[in-house]
Amino acid sequence: MGGLLIYGATGYTGAMAAEHARDLGLNPVLGGRSGDTIAALAERLDCRYTVFDIDDRPAVDGALSEVEVLLNCAGPYLRTARPLIEAAIRAGTHYLDIAAELDGFRLAETLDATATAAGVMLVPGSGGSVAMLGCLAAHTAARVEAPQRLRIALHVAGSMSRGSAISASENVTTETLHRVDGNLATADSTALWQFDFGFGDVVCTPITLPDLITIGWATGIPNVDTYVYASGDAFSDGALADLPDGPSAEQRAADRYHAVAEVTGRDGQVVCSRLDTVNGYTFTPLAAVHAARRVLAGEVRPGFRTPAEVFDVGFAETIADTHITDH
Repeated sequence: MGGLLIYGATGYTGAMAAEHARDLGLNPVLGGRSGDTIAALAERLDCRYTVFDIDDRPAVDGALSEVEVLLNCAGPYLRTARPLIEAAIRAGTHYLDIAAELDGFRLAETLDATATAAGVMLVPGSGGSVAMLGCLAAHTAARVEAPQRLRIALHVAGSMSRGSAISASENVTTETLHRVDGNLATADSTALWQFDFGFGDVVCTPITLPDLITIGWATGIPNVDTYVYASGDAFSDGALADLPDGPSAEQRAADRYHAVAEVTGRDGQVVCSRLDTVNGYTFTPLAAVHAARRVLAGEVRPGFRTPAEVFDVGFAETIADTHITDH
């Protein structure tokens, strides 16, 4: 058994991941539900392919039994995460995805012991904001003694892909959450906070991000608040069906993402670090494929893991033009 299967390879982000994996010489197997579209992509990239629906358990088990790593790029993850994670555990296949939906991370957390016993690593959010913010949080937390509180904000720039918009619409968390003394609790959605992403202070809005789980899990910081600042048309109010597949290469190049972390230590010391990176839709497939490559190379710690935890705090800075600076 060996190799990488990218499921959802014909989607906007999945296709970019497939191309990156091909360029890295990983010889991925491309997977999807539609035989015609997956066959066409496989022919273009000169890759093997497999066709199966996630509701067909024997077909899923058969496909996963042939590979060492599964990279799930098929959202909404509300539908795909559970059947594919459970199949990966049955098959002994390491599971990665590019999700940003809270429930998938809760699922991975609950399956930690089962995955560990099976020798399987679960890394949801192996690309995207979870990798960005997780590395930034760990970097910043290391600057103080016994970090007690983290406030972290993501600047989302440019437009959203159709797939992301659909996932967001189907996974709306009506409750704003934060982490208090190690537990998720209801937060005040009106408690705005100012952050400087490098272009002056802006007001950021509390939002429920999966990083409430992953950062708490990886760093042990008991109190975590997550925020977002959106610029441009990051959250379109138009009809989902009318959205483009995703931003063009030119749009991605023009719209960089940023993040800021503010950590308070036990002695009251407060430190701040800032991340500057490429557009999220450029970062995500690159990071996910590099994560898969490292897993294939043997960087494995069974159970529920975060990118910063398993690939080290500097992982985000190995992806494209990404930098963390202290302030």
